[in-house]
This record gives sequence, C-alpha cells and structure tokens, in this order.
Amino acid sequence: MKPIRLIPPETIHTTIQLPSSKSICNRALVINALSEKRARLDNLSDCDDTRVMIRALQEMPDTIDIGAAGTAMRFLTAYLSVCEGTHSLTGTQRMQQRPIGILVDALRALGAEIVYSRNEGYPPLCITGHRLSQAEVALPGNVSSQYISALLMIGPALQNGLRLTLTGDIISRPYIDLTLQLMRAFGAQAGWTGENQLCVEPLPYQASDAYYVESDWSAASYWYEICALMPHAEIELPGLFRQSPQGDAQVASLFASLGVETRYEDNRVILSKSGIKTSRLEYDFINQPDLAQTFVVTCALLDIPFCFSGLQSLKIKETDRMAALITEMSKLGYVLEEKDGSVLMWNGERCTPDAFPCIDTYEDHRMAMAFAPACIRLENVQINNPQVVSKSYPHYWEDLSRAGFSILEEC
Repeated sequence: MKPIRLIPPETIHTTIQLPSSKSICNRALVINALSEKRARLDNLSDCDDTRVMIRALQEMPDTIDIGAAGTAMRFLTAYLSVCEGTHSLTGTQRMQQRPIGILVDALRALGAEIVYSRNEGYPPLCITGHRLSQAEVALPGNVSSQYISALLMIGPALQNGLRLTLTGDIISRPYIDLTLQLMRAFGAQAGWTGENQLCVEPLPYQASDAYYVESDWSAASYWYEICALMPHAEIELPGLFRQSPQGDAQVASLFASLGVETRYEDNRVILSKSGIKTSRLEYDFINQPDLAQTFVVTCALLDIPFCFSGLQSLKIKETDRMAALITEMSKLGYVLEEKDGSVLMWNGERCTPDAFPCIDTYEDHRMAMAFAPACIRLENVQINNPQVVSKSYPHYWEDLSRAGFSILEEC
C-alpha cells in the first residue's frame, strides 16, 4: 500500500464500531481449544493476530508461521507443549529477534520438549507436545505478561495443575487478571493465592454455549486522541463497558486530564470535549504499555510536557518503540529524552520539524494509528506503510474516512 496523507475535518460527530478486543480474542481462542466442550465465540476480531491464531488452532499444520503476531507466538508455544504431535513455530524476521527464552525455560521446567531451531532463546521453535506432569515453576514478574498468561492458560491441562510464583516486581497485572477472569468464565479454578503466587487446579475447561468478546479499549485510545486534538468532537463507541477486564480501559480516566469527557450509556461510551487540561502529565504505564504511543503524540501536540515511566517492555514490541517514538517525534519538531530504558519524557524542547513529515511505521500497527491524528494539528503528515494497521485494527483507515478525514495516496 502506498504512503498516505491525511486531511482532517473541521468537526467530528460520528459513531465508530471498534474491532473486538484482540487480547480477549486470542485468550478465548486458546482456552476454547483446550476445553472439553467448545463454546461459540461471538464478535471475534478479523485482525491479523486473531486470524493467525484461528488458522493455527483449526489447521494445526506441521509448520505454523504466525507472521508478526507476538501474542500468538507466546500463547501457541505453551499450547503446543500440551498437545500431541510435533510442530515448528516460526514468524517474521522481526519475530525471530524477539526473545522467548524465559517462557521456554519455564515450560521446560514443567516438562515441555522444546528445541530452538536456529538461535538460542529466539524463534523458530520445534515443539513436541505431551501431557506435562510437573506443577511448580517460577519466573520474573517484570517480564511480558503474555509469558505468564501463556502458562496460566495451559494450567488446567497439566496433570497436576499449576503453581506459579512470580519473583520481583509484577508488571502488567491487569493482563494477568484478564486471563484469570477468562479462564474462570470457561470453568477453570484459577486465581491468586498470595501477593506473587497463582494456582490453577487440574480441572478441564467447561465452556458455556457462547462467549461474547467486547470491543477493544486499546483501539478506542486513538479516538480519544482524535477527540483531544480536534477543536470540536463527539464520538460514540459501542461495545465498551465501564466494568471492563481490559487494562487499557484506564484510557478513559487518563484522557480526562487531556480534555476528553467519557459518558457511559447502554454498553457504549460517548466522548466529548471538556475543555479541562492538565499542564503536565506524569504516569507509570507499567500496566498499560500499549497506550504509550497514543499519549506521547497527544501530549506533545497539545503542548503538555510529560514524563512516562514503566516503558521497559516497549523495547521488545513489534519494534523498539522507545527509539521509534524519539525518531518520529523529531520529524514533527519535538525532542524526546529516554532514561534508564524505561522512561520517556518531553520537557517542551523543540527542534525544526520536517516540512513534509513522513512517519515510518516500523511494521508496528500502533505507530501508524497513534501518529495519524497528528494531521489535526500539523499539515502534510504522511504515514508510510499504512497497511500495518491490519495487525489489530484492519478498518482503521475506513473508520477515519467515515469520520470525515480525507485520505490521499501519495506517489
């Protein structure tokens, strides 16, 4: 797909049907596949990550290529470890640079048979599945929550269940709680037994007839950003709930500091301008790392200095998001500073912006979606490789068009 340039409308008054939660979809798919009785999963996402997971679980080929889907890589590594047969699990070149050793070591401690096909600690993997008899394992709590969730979800399939101890600080706790909630919805007995200990009983999943997947709060963040940057806006987002298990539902209270009011009505939210903005924003994104790009772009364009911590996991995402944000924000005229590999800040320092800023997306869907609304405040913003949004929000550009944005393909 050619690079695109966006021209915003003067005002926005629209209703947008967001994609369903990718986090919930992929967990529900794995849990359902492990269930003795399968549920009908309603409102599944049609994004790349979910389609990859569906295809892998349905077809179970000898070689499973998950492309750029990091969640699928982690969840399937655990899932294949408890399923009969031998499979090769691989992905894109970037995926083969993303570490997975901590998860593999934990699974091996439970008795899994996993071999690195190329580089130690990284995909591709060769996995021979069988029922695992060991029950106790420990791993650091400050690693990706997807490692922890991958282990928890296979717990009911282990011969003696799972007793998982997390050492040190625990990051992304809301995603662990999301996994536990979904497991219990499918009949598992799983939960916290201490501040850093989790237990899963060796009782098979028993799914109900149907499970409905709610809309994605991560995707909603880009519409919050648009509302914050627009002079006048009202945006209705169906399928979002006040009592959501998604950690990124925190976006509503965070954007209240940036001038966006959230009203909850009949399983939907309505965003509008409040006119109340903070003079500086400091926040620890340890539990919501996927929101970081949205808030970096929004705060800078609103001229609100910020200091965001808890970002250490950004370095092992689809790209090194810390480095990517620093590089691309400089094209817009903002000088960001990184500290200790986990903090990103902007103190108001500016540089000369590019006359025609071309935003590189680094095969990262969130770079494209977070930077696109910059066109509201800056002219001639171009998004390179815009097709990357298919990873989580394939209809993003169509939804922007529906809201009144003009999207022009560049030569």
